Amino acid sequence: MIDSVVLATDGSASVARATAVALDLARRFGAEVHALYVVEESDVAAAPEDVRDRLREALEADGETALEDVREASGQAITTAVREGRPASEIGTHAREHDADLVAVGTRGRHGEHRFVLGSVAEAVVRNCPVPVLTVRQLDAGSA
Repeated sequence: MIDSVVLATDGSASVARATAVALDLARRFGAEVHALYVVEESDVAAAPEDVRDRLREALEADGETALEDVREASGQAITTAVREGRPASEIGTHAREHDADLVAVGTRGRHGEHRFVLGSVAEAVVRNCPVPVLTVRQLDAGSA
């Protein structure tokens, strides 16, 4: 039985199918949905110190936009959160905190073009997450 699903989003186009699949699964099981966006702490730390706060705010705003997209796609009340840290670790922690039965991720995110099958975050989530992980690949434009 699936009562709670954590959907990790980075706002990229490649996560749209993962969002649709996770929301459909949650509807079928009547499960709660917890959508999560993680601000990559290394992106903030790599920025010059005088712009870190502005960068963090901009990335958090991107996260809120990504979560709003999930809210609109869901058509139901969902719980959302923006966190800062290492994405794979934060996703696992969020899943534990919300007693999730399943975590859903896209196989490639914003930086996924550099990986062959799984993006680095998706791979780390699959390897380390304390609950089952559903990975959803984006279909090619001509695929169904």
